[in-house]
Amino acid sequence: MATDPAGSLMRRIPRAFGAWWDGLRNLTTSSPARFAVLVFVSLILVFTALLALPASATGGRPIALADAVFTAVSTICVTGLTTVDIATTFSAFGKVVIFLGVNIGGMGVLTLASILGLVISKRLGLRAKLIAASDTNPMRAHAGPVNESQTVRLGEVGQLLRTVALSTLFIEAVVAVALYPALVMAEVGPIEALWEAPFYAAMAFTNTGFTPNPGGLEPFADDYFLLTTLMVAVFLGSIGFPVIYALFRHYWHVRRWPLHTKLTLITTVLLFIAGAGAFLALEYNNPKTFGSMDAWDTTFQAFFLSAMTRSGGFAVVDVGELYGSSLIVGSMLMFVGGGSASTAGGIKVTTLAVLAIAVWSEAKGRQSVEIFGRRVPSDVQRVALSVVAWGATIVALSTIIIAQISQEPIADVLFDVISAFGTVGLSTGLTAELSDPAVYVMAVTIFMGRIGTVTLAAAVAATSRSQLYSLPVERPIVG
Repeated sequence: MATDPAGSLMRRIPRAFGAWWDGLRNLTTSSPARFAVLVFVSLILVFTALLALPASATGGRPIALADAVFTAVSTICVTGLTTVDIATTFSAFGKVVIFLGVNIGGMGVLTLASILGLVISKRLGLRAKLIAASDTNPMRAHAGPVNESQTVRLGEVGQLLRTVALSTLFIEAVVAVALYPALVMAEVGPIEALWEAPFYAAMAFTNTGFTPNPGGLEPFADDYFLLTTLMVAVFLGSIGFPVIYALFRHYWHVRRWPLHTKLTLITTVLLFIAGAGAFLALEYNNPKTFGSMDAWDTTFQAFFLSAMTRSGGFAVVDVGELYGSSLIVGSMLMFVGGGSASTAGGIKVTTLAVLAIAVWSEAKGRQSVEIFGRRVPSDVQRVALSVVAWGATIVALSTIIIAQISQEPIADVLFDVISAFGTVGLSTGLTAELSDPAVYVMAVTIFMGRIGTVTLAAAVAATSRSQLYSLPVERPIVG
């Protein structure tokens, strides 16, 4: 009996593709965190390939692989650190690739994963909603049923995803329109400003900090309208989509704001003011930064620097010329970062707020941690401690490795490492001088900082076991 090898092969291909597709669908629902990591790794590989193309570089000569990898990681993870000059190294095509990358990465790890899961599953079912909700759920490290205390309810997830997409497009469009006349008045050509304005808007809202023109923001150092517009865009991007969603629904009713929204806004404003005050006090007599400015310029630039060290990444003054004390303040602000489920990085402001409230409650001898008439569960406090511990461990290990490789001053290494972990993008100038091995270590630090320590821990953990018994209590000596 005659056989048909070609026909047999054609029948096997659809079956193999169907099995692969079913496996991918199962991954989107069975392990949201791992699927999110897979999405970001895949995006980084794709954008590395795009940025390595000759068409992406000026002069038609492809950039080095290490630079392509690092720029792709910094783009997808909306960081802004770079080993090359974005303005002069990349062509118009390369800058378009970067523009698209920061908007894709700015949507967030699990939010992006849930959108792709929706495309694969063809509907936003319960499990897909759990994926999306987990990016805004402070208890997302735990398996099992979603707790009712989560920031966004499952029934609102579809609206949240629309809010993510629409708010990104709307805010960036408004910022671009506001920036266009400012760029033209700053002697940027009308045609160039047509693409520089959206580019700056995207870099501000996604908290990336790349600049399309040589010299960065230095030509606009005295343009307070342009700098203020950038600060507003950075603030909106850093507070997080759940906060934007809550403000959109209840903007005149503060009492209806969720606890997450209140903690995010209050902590963000306090850090903004405290950071500006610290920079003002430490740098007012530094001739290389604020010392040559008048009182108004010094005050404004202190607030601008405070906003950018939270996650913005733009800089008017040379960060490498800051005093060591100011670098420490900047490192602390960068480590905290912005809001949860936002374009900012760091351990998040709500993590800091929860720990601060827990410390205050312990000092007062209270039995529970309470704020604004709500009780913060103990498992949320444990997650906050875990995030800080993992973040500090990542920063410490990266700092030790890069310091050993580069043999550069530890203060500069620590600042750039925390900037990478917090996906900020400010640099003392060290990152651009690193060797390829140190560049790859910095890229890994950026990746781990962006996907989130909680998401990373959940992705590594294979299963979550429930314990049906409790062990005897014994109190070790602490402190």
